[in-house]
Amino acid sequence: MNKKAYCRGFVKDALELTNGNRLPKNVIQRIEKETGSTNDYARKLASEIRREWQAEKDHPGLAKECEAQGIAVSDVSHYWHKGKSFSIFSKAPKKTYEDVRDEVIADMQAHAPKYPTIKRKKVKDGHLLVIDPADIHIGKLATAFETGDDYNAEIAVKRVMEGVHGIINHSSSWNIDKVLLVIGNDILHVDTPKNTTTSGTTQDTSMMWYDAFLEAKGLYVEVIETLLSLADVHVVYNPSNHDYQSGFFLADSIASWFSRSKNITFDISIAHRKYFQYGKNIIGTTHGDGAKTSDLPLLMAQETAGKGWDCPHRYVYTHHLHHKVAKDYGSVCVEALRSPSGTDSWHHRNGYQHAPKAVEGFIHSKEHGQIVRITHLF
Repeated sequence: MNKKAYCRGFVKDALELTNGNRLPKNVIQRIEKETGSTNDYARKLASEIRREWQAEKDHPGLAKECEAQGIAVSDVSHYWHKGKSFSIFSKAPKKTYEDVRDEVIADMQAHAPKYPTIKRKKVKDGHLLVIDPADIHIGKLATAFETGDDYNAEIAVKRVMEGVHGIINHSSSWNIDKVLLVIGNDILHVDTPKNTTTSGTTQDTSMMWYDAFLEAKGLYVEVIETLLSLADVHVVYNPSNHDYQSGFFLADSIASWFSRSKNITFDISIAHRKYFQYGKNIIGTTHGDGAKTSDLPLLMAQETAGKGWDCPHRYVYTHHLHHKVAKDYGSVCVEALRSPSGTDSWHHRNGYQHAPKAVEGFIHSKEHGQIVRITHLF
């Protein structure tokens, strides 16, 4: 019996007791104990079973037929029911913002994120590790039949986690006393129920928008929990053109998730350019779809004026392009990052597909600025 089948019974019992509103924390703990799984797997499994439970509750006749035919009821989006007098076409209602909100709240209640404060020893000759999984595009659909490159949410999550662990491993010889995690930057592929970007451009997608949102939330939680084992984390969010609204909601959800942790700080305003000071470094981040690249150094000077940051080492990390571009503008280095996302139909048709796919990281010295680049290629 697989893990999902084994857990289905006691998860559904708990949902019945709470009328589907939430799952008690001990249910998640029991999934972990009985299956030997991680907390992240337990949360995802519980969410999947919750969707099955709701489908079975709303359509009991369909659930009975699916069980007889060996079909997962949660996989059925619409069906015909042929009775004695009528043939009825039934279609599952679309999820609303309130539905997704309630799922997020229930998931947070199930996890009960109480993070104990980590007391760390003072690090001599400390360094900053910048980790920037850029342009992940969860929800994007790419097929090797057309583009030579398969890509979906499962591949996206796998690549990001593999990249984060790879960068951590390669930074182990340096004394890391702070981590700067950059989020946003087209983490989600679409921004509307019609599978379009914020401005209305239709996209090829592999999943529903709400599933993509929950997948991205789970990914960011896992990334941050992983980085907390290394050092305290500062999270900076960059709004972007594919998911200007939902990306902000996601960042706010993540900040709320970790609100009880004293080892994490957040900068998640809707401002398009953010700045972070570390030793003699000023590090700016922006998506890259707004201000001209050549204007970013002057904007940095103007927007950090009065902060007392006397820093000779200045950097701006940008995204959006999916390929590497780096140029010095006087004392300011502006660098566009590679993306781990696959090649979809539009990029293939226009020939934008042969740049290396990667998650990138950087190590900054307090005194000497950026001293190491780490590229985890796929």
